[in-house]
This record gives sequence, C-alpha cells and structure tokens, in this order.
Amino acid sequence: LDGWFAAVDAVVLTGGGDMEPATWGGTPHAENYKVDRDRDADELRLARRAVAAALPTLAICRGMQVLNVAFGGDLVAHVPDAFGDAVAHRSAQKEPVPHPVTVAADSRLSAVLGTTTPTVASWHHQAVAKLAPGFRAVAHAADGLVEAIERDGPGFLLAVQWHPELTAAQDPAQQRLFSALAAAARSR
Repeated sequence: LDGWFAAVDAVVLTGGGDMEPATWGGTPHAENYKVDRDRDADELRLARRAVAAALPTLAICRGMQVLNVAFGGDLVAHVPDAFGDAVAHRSAQKEPVPHPVTVAADSRLSAVLGTTTPTVASWHHQAVAKLAPGFRAVAHAADGLVEAIERDGPGFLLAVQWHPELTAAQDPAQQRLFSALAAAARSR
C-alpha cells in the first residue's frame, strides 16, 4: 500500500458488492451479495489512510459505506427492512433507478454540485445507519436515507450514496463531482 499510495494524487472509493456485515458488527442478510472480506479490509485501510493524509477522495455508493464503517459508523444491511419501499433505491432487476435527493445548502457537496435538489442514479441496498463520529449527513432521500456525508477538515472529501458515473455525461451536476476531484488532485 505504501508504494501505491505515494504514486496517486486522489482516490475514488468505488461501488461494488456488499460489505460483510460482521465488519461493522452487523448480521448477514439473505440479500447480501458479492461479499469480499479481503476487499473490505483493503478498502477500510485505504479510506483511513487517505483521510489521514488529506488525499482528495470521492467515495461512491459502497465507497461511502466503507468510509463510514472505517471511522466507526455502521450500516443498514438491507434498505427496505429499515426504510420500506417508498423510495426505490434499486430496481427489482437490481438496476439503477433515478430519484431526487435534498442536499444541505451549507455543504461542500451543494457547492460542488451547484444545486440542492439533484436527481441521482441509485443502485444499492446497504446504506449508512449510525453515522461515524466527525462526519455529518449532508443529503437525504425523501424516505430519510442518508445520501451523502462529509467531514470537516483539510482536503477534498465527498461521499455520495448514488452513482454519479452513470449520469455524468448527461448531468453537469454529477460531472462536477469528478471535475472537483481532479482539480483537488492537481492542486496537491
């Protein structure tokens, strides 16, 4: 990790399979899929190291969940169990679905997006439950689910529950997340 870490200017913690519920003290759920304990361990270390070094970091979906768990938070193992299905966060075919979120006007995220009411591409069934100390929820879905978190401190650090890479080519607000990360990396 040391050699690799010294060679990068930014980190994207990407989406992917579920985190192992035991990682945060949870219990497995029948809907868990693509659990990879080695990936969990590596990404938890990477998240802690990136934040400690103030390395520009964008966490997407699973990446936001990893970031939250890395700093002492936990997750909902299956969103419908905790939030119902008033907002579809993933289709029955396990494909992304669009839905609006509300972003705090005083957040770094709203400054980057240029809006407090983006429509996002959602594709997940795990989510933040207890927020990690030092972080704050800065965006929510209509059902109350945390859609983005931030942490005060040096460096660029944004974490979103949705998948901006799926709509960035058509949605300038989503593209601004990647442009801001690139700008932060260039200014290091």
